[in-house]
Amino acid sequence: MSYNYHDAIKEDCETAIKEYLDYHKDEVKGMSKETLTEKFHDAFWIDDSVTGNASGSYTFSSYEAEQNLAGNWDLLGEAMSEFCCECDAIAKGAEWADVTIRCYLLDEGIEKAMEELEELIDSAIEESEEEPEESEA
Repeated sequence: MSYNYHDAIKEDCETAIKEYLDYHKDEVKGMSKETLTEKFHDAFWIDDSVTGNASGSYTFSSYEAEQNLAGNWDLLGEAMSEFCCECDAIAKGAEWADVTIRCYLLDEGIEKAMEELEELIDSAIEESEEEPEESEA
């Protein structure tokens, strides 16, 4: 059974979204879902725990990256086509290929994770509307 990048990126996005909402509570209040999606994309694109793109490795193990790639060469081909990459993926290495696939699937992962966490996200966005107004004393 081959590694399921689709499930893995969704799960990583769910974890990262929870952390992002917790860390950026005040910033998220009143934000539109579209803007929040863009914020997630920008943050997770360079998050090693989601894509590995900041350091160039998600697994920090060539062997583990190779295991992830087994049975997923077609997905790597799609990613390279999407990014207009005409390089030699084999020469670049397994970790590079693994990160490339994760970056390719990032938007899908964010979308699916946001669907799973819809109530949490709605709550975080709407909190600003529930804050009590300051009274003049």
